[in-house]
Amino acid sequence: MSEKQTWQKPTLTAHRIGALNKFGNVNSTQFQETFEGVAIADLVEKYGSPLFVLSESRLRANARKLFRAFETRYADVVYSWSYKTNYLGAVCTTLHQEGAWAEVVSAFEYEKARSLGVPAEKILFNGPHKERAILERVVEEGGRIHLDHLDELYLLEDVAKAAGKQVDVTMRLNFDTGFTEAWSRFGFNLESGQAMDAARILGESEHLNLAGLHSHLGTFVLDPRAYAAQVRIMCGFMDLVETKTGCHIQSIDIGGGFASMNSLHGTYLPPEQVVPSFDQYAEAICNALNDATRERDVRGLGRPRLILESGRAVVDDAEILITSVIANKRMPDGRRSMVIDAGVNILFTGFWYNHQVIPTRPLEGVAEDTILYGPLCMNIDVMRSSVMLPPMNVGDTLVFSPVGAYNNTQWMQFIEYRPNVVMIDEHQQVSVIRAAEDLSVVTAQESIPEHLISIECKK
Repeated sequence: MSEKQTWQKPTLTAHRIGALNKFGNVNSTQFQETFEGVAIADLVEKYGSPLFVLSESRLRANARKLFRAFETRYADVVYSWSYKTNYLGAVCTTLHQEGAWAEVVSAFEYEKARSLGVPAEKILFNGPHKERAILERVVEEGGRIHLDHLDELYLLEDVAKAAGKQVDVTMRLNFDTGFTEAWSRFGFNLESGQAMDAARILGESEHLNLAGLHSHLGTFVLDPRAYAAQVRIMCGFMDLVETKTGCHIQSIDIGGGFASMNSLHGTYLPPEQVVPSFDQYAEAICNALNDATRERDVRGLGRPRLILESGRAVVDDAEILITSVIANKRMPDGRRSMVIDAGVNILFTGFWYNHQVIPTRPLEGVAEDTILYGPLCMNIDVMRSSVMLPPMNVGDTLVFSPVGAYNNTQWMQFIEYRPNVVMIDEHQQVSVIRAAEDLSVVTAQESIPEHLISIECKK
């Protein structure tokens, strides 16, 4: 008698465009059982699902790679961690231990950086919204302020005057590099003359001193040549503004925008083929900066400090999201779909990335084009609109990655509680770095007027 075969769920697979591409068929046998040496099943059993998991080792390694790429090519480099990318305290302190400063864009972020022990002189205060009270504190403590607009310039001048101080400031610029769409809503425009007008005002001020220039090209910039063009333009303006105003520019801040190993919607090639390495970014940036500032040594001016504010490329691949299947469905057009317990309320980047999705155990059966829906009672809650997956059972788990950038800052308390976030350290010890919410957390800031306390209704 022949050996009895294992039963498999029957499936009907429609022939669809996209199942095959130039890179071959989807590998349905790929799975991930562990993260940083810790079993995913054990993590879910102890901390629940969905669950964010961070790797301290990867975070440190990424920071060191970034430092090494730039410090071996330029003499004076500062890396300032972008708080808005992920301001969980464990993430920020890990990067500060590696030597990163803090780049903040609100009073909240400034206060968080100070509460974590970051010296004010190592905090770059960027962004368009800085009210008088926080400016007064930053001036008093010696933080570094990036000016965004004229109203802020005049407000800060008044604050500095009241404090009896002369404050060094950095001016944010926007301009066209020819490679990316200019973020013209931030800072002073170069082409229109706004930037030079502001520089002249600063040059005449008794209380503000123009000491740095800053610009940010945008986000997920895939062409390193854009940064080379940015550096050349900024250095050209530096030379001009020093001649016109007599100021001395001490730093060039090129912002962030380095891409991570994620796949943008509509991108044909995989990240491995289009995302530059830190070394490729550094080569383009430092070559341009060295060329543009070489004569400053001859003139005795010294070369400016290079400041980086990369966020996404440092933290993204250091974090995963584990989620569980809660239902299987067949759509009217025949496509298979699954409902999982993680939605776009906690994975905001699902709106613009096709995150990598991997099962956490070997699966049998034919892979099908599958839609992954989150648990929210909203039609927009689509975690992946198309991904090839074998049949899965309720309770099976999936890993979304990389998810370290912008999800733990842009997530929303909407319909579902936000889950635990844990970090695995270099010794494979697991710590909760943000506890899951419950009703007491969500309602902590609420109050009910006395006349509404009773819910008895008149018939």
